[in-house]
Amino acid sequence: MSNTHIEFNQIPGSLRKPGVYSEYNTSGAVTALPVNPQEVLIIAPQTTELNRVAFSAPVKLFSDVEAEKIFGGGSVAHLMVRQALRNNANIRLTVIGLADHSAGVAATGSFTLSGSASHAGTLTAMIAGQRYELAISKGEADSALATRLGALINATLDSPVKASVQEKVVNLTAKCKGEIGNEITLDGEITAEGLNLNTAAMNGGEKNAELAGALASVAGSHFHILVSPFSDTANATALREHLENISAPTAKKPAIGVMGWRGTLATGTTFTSALNSERLTVAWYRGAIESNAMLAAGYAAVIAGEEDPARPLNTLEIKGLTVVGSQFVPTFSEFNQALYNGLTPLEVVNHRVRIMRAITTYTKSATNTDDPSWLDLTTLRTLDYVRKAIEQRIELRFPRSKLHARIPQKVRSEILDVLYRLEEAEIIENVDEHKGKLLVVRNGEDVNRLDTVVPADVVNGLHVVGNRIDLIL
Repeated sequence: MSNTHIEFNQIPGSLRKPGVYSEYNTSGAVTALPVNPQEVLIIAPQTTELNRVAFSAPVKLFSDVEAEKIFGGGSVAHLMVRQALRNNANIRLTVIGLADHSAGVAATGSFTLSGSASHAGTLTAMIAGQRYELAISKGEADSALATRLGALINATLDSPVKASVQEKVVNLTAKCKGEIGNEITLDGEITAEGLNLNTAAMNGGEKNAELAGALASVAGSHFHILVSPFSDTANATALREHLENISAPTAKKPAIGVMGWRGTLATGTTFTSALNSERLTVAWYRGAIESNAMLAAGYAAVIAGEEDPARPLNTLEIKGLTVVGSQFVPTFSEFNQALYNGLTPLEVVNHRVRIMRAITTYTKSATNTDDPSWLDLTTLRTLDYVRKAIEQRIELRFPRSKLHARIPQKVRSEILDVLYRLEEAEIIENVDEHKGKLLVVRNGEDVNRLDTVVPADVVNGLHVVGNRIDLIL
């Protein structure tokens, strides 16, 4: 016997007044898969006054000009916004600025000039990959040139350092305190004979700003990609723990965290092995002129630009990164080892910095066994999207449903429809083969609860092609 009972939300069954009454029901209106826009959150140090609080309120940004005004020119927050927008002009970006650590120490470095120009030439100083250029007149002395270089640096609002001049020495101080300032690279050259330039690398920065409080402040909001400028263990651990909490089934805000690493393979794999999280991904670009913060911002923006969660990021360019010298280019073996140890290699192809293969930092199970389950970043992003699609469908179809005998089958039917649509979108595959494993059952302890088992055979990326070429004579 067919079901003839029709449920109404607004029209009561006790009506006696004659009339025709209509209500609108949208619970079955949506049959398509949900859209998958990626909300990105950058949390990074600022230089503008924060009125004695540790972090700012989150701000949606659309240009680096806004970031400069809000967070301070040359601050890490400002420069990360610029890098993100360079790589994804349509990025949905929110930023939180951080105050320096109360015990933070700023990194320092210097340019030292000596001599006098025997003929005209040029000075080019490089700070974090940015060029500061001056024309040199014949006869110009070191102290005069140092004064002009210091003035040029201070007049450049997006410089990450402040300059002070003592005779022929240009002393540089990072605008943001902490170890992050040690990553500011310095280089330079002079073409005028008689003048020399010596560089003292940035060092001495201690105590990065802390992420934990800012992360907790947005725990109720859903950002898909969280970007950290830091590469210290304390902040990385805070990010991992935050991601685990918000991505839990009950929190319903799954996300990934993005960081960068410009150091050696050995130090990078030590860093990632301590994290060992499927929700963290670290871009590795050995010897990068730009900081880890710039690597992370560019990488995150590229990830956000790919809304198909199953599509690999291989070959996508990260703009705004200087091509490193050949001495920093890893060997085949080093690239391969990085991919076995939780580092996402960036490689130079045709003078562009590109993603080789995006992976997570997860390599070991809880029993310390090698486990490739979460190797590719696409696997986690795909399952997060499958989860979103299924939860959306159930919440739309059964918002006020009674749990009667027919409901488990109805729920199963809706989930199966979602799986077929996901298969058509090439996000999962082999639905018919695995649909017998799709279970929807009443919970044995809670009479108001349904439990499901949903098989999800994710579509894998094409990463390796092996050819055997048979010689025929």
